[in-house]
Amino acid sequence: MSSSPAPCSRSWSISEDSLRRYVHFASESCIQELLSASVSNRGNANDEWKVLNLDNGVEISKRRSGSLHTFRSRWLLRSVSPQQFITVANAIDAAKQWDSDLVEARYIKDLEDNLSIIRLRFGENSKPLFRNREFIVYERRETMEDGTLVVAVASLPKEIAAGLHPKQSNAIRGLLLQSGWVVEKLENDSCVVTYVVQLDPAGWLPKCFVNRFNTKLVMIIENLRKLAQACPSNGDR
Repeated sequence: MSSSPAPCSRSWSISEDSLRRYVHFASESCIQELLSASVSNRGNANDEWKVLNLDNGVEISKRRSGSLHTFRSRWLLRSVSPQQFITVANAIDAAKQWDSDLVEARYIKDLEDNLSIIRLRFGENSKPLFRNREFIVYERRETMEDGTLVVAVASLPKEIAAGLHPKQSNAIRGLLLQSGWVVEKLENDSCVVTYVVQLDPAGWLPKCFVNRFNTKLVMIIENLRKLAQACPSNGDR
């Protein structure tokens, strides 16, 4: 009598050079998607983005393609330079100050000065699709020729993620698709910030979740605004 093999999760062990080349390749499309999202809806009535909320200079919108739901927030920060904002948004040790659902955030590996692998862990009281989940993501930071700052963040394939950091027994390994920041410089040390996060709930997204996620985005924006305004300016350097 033969017994079935015990189920196991697959993991890939790859060299640091192969990981670096993969992340460079994968993040290129993420950067282009972020830049496209940051300029859309500006005078284009036929844009696919649906505005869900517009209040106090903050726009929250959503776009759906198949099972994918992409949320976008966009707002103007006066007297806050792009570097001030990115300094706050990329301060991983302070991430819990602007996202209260986040339990832990830490670097797993630095591949280059602007390229890192990060683990994000959310607790049991977090919003749906984040509750009890951990994400193994890459983060790539780039400055465009016009001075626009882009931070691209997305999950690694599950096999590569498992090879870098085995999943905790009490956590669900989540999937964060193309997401990140675009920060455009304006006059008088101000900037326009676009934050994009793409989710795959594998089907219909309940309206109650959309409402809760809108609230979460507004909260993140307000927390980041306060932290960025309190951050010392580098404009005099």
